[in-house]
Amino acid sequence: MTSTRGILTVLHPVSDLGKAKTVYAALLGLEPQTDSPYYVGFDAEGQHIGLVPDGGPQGMTSPVAYWHVADLDAKLAEVTAAGAIVHEAPHEVGAGRRVATVVDLDGNVLGLLQDS
Repeated sequence: MTSTRGILTVLHPVSDLGKAKTVYAALLGLEPQTDSPYYVGFDAEGQHIGLVPDGGPQGMTSPVAYWHVADLDAKLAEVTAAGAIVHEAPHEVGAGRRVATVVDLDGNVLGLLQDS
């Protein structure tokens, strides 16, 4: 079994990126480190909080917590063997970072994230 580094990234779908950015900046007490029309990201005390307008291309409808793993393919094989179903196949999102999502037995979406 491969281990995880824990939940270090949480993405939130938002309907108004500008307004959400203001709220999260006030909540976290800092300005975003990534600020684009398709994604706003805050790095706060070792955790990354991302805002995704309209749920992004993956159609997020609720926040998704991403478990950081050393080997995405191995962890994906383990969780699907245990009964999870692939929701979003592994793909690169930039700078060598790969992500995938699965749905657990109760319908919860779980994210997996591997940095190169």
